[in-house]
Amino acid sequence: MKLKICGIRDKDILQYACEAGFDFVGFIMANESPRKISDDFLASLENFNFHDTSPVFVFANPSADEVNNIIAKIENSILQFHGDEDENFCKQFNQSFWKTIRVRNTQSFEKVNDFPSADALLLETFSNDAYGGTGKVFDWTLLEKIALQEKFVIAGGINPDNIQQAVTLNPWCIDVNSGVESSLAIKDKTLMDQIIINFKNG
Repeated sequence: MKLKICGIRDKDILQYACEAGFDFVGFIMANESPRKISDDFLASLENFNFHDTSPVFVFANPSADEVNNIIAKIENSILQFHGDEDENFCKQFNQSFWKTIRVRNTQSFEKVNDFPSADALLLETFSNDAYGGTGKVFDWTLLEKIALQEKFVIAGGINPDNIQQAVTLNPWCIDVNSGVESSLAIKDKTLMDQIIINFKNG
């Protein structure tokens, strides 16, 4: 099982995450997000050594140019699409991509079939107000109704207290964000350590 930390926007936390053993580090490109990375931070990633950690860039309804800009700058980047993008948009870049499915009820899982080219499908809490970053857990009992596919990523409100329960769902990957923050958009190394310990002991 893999572990991803999303919403990183400073170099110190990025370095810490890579050394701590997170499999994926996520960078948010969506303008409306309080965790959107700065142009200066993006530029600093061009020569950053991620070692064994893979960078994931999170978009919500981007232009093709925005996506191509990242691909040109950051080698081996994974694209994560969090908006209303369709399969044709996502796969046109010939790059590894994840697609977010916002879970409201069992019907939400029907969208899984719309993205056969996706390398992973991220299950996030549905919200009328935002494409993600709600900090809320969706109803995990809904997962009992479906066969958890090989590449499902569980996201939304996961923290040190509930990550062991998330592990029992046996997803391919668990994605943490607000659950390792001391305040909005500020990652906390102590909480990151707790998440990793609880994840490994789950």
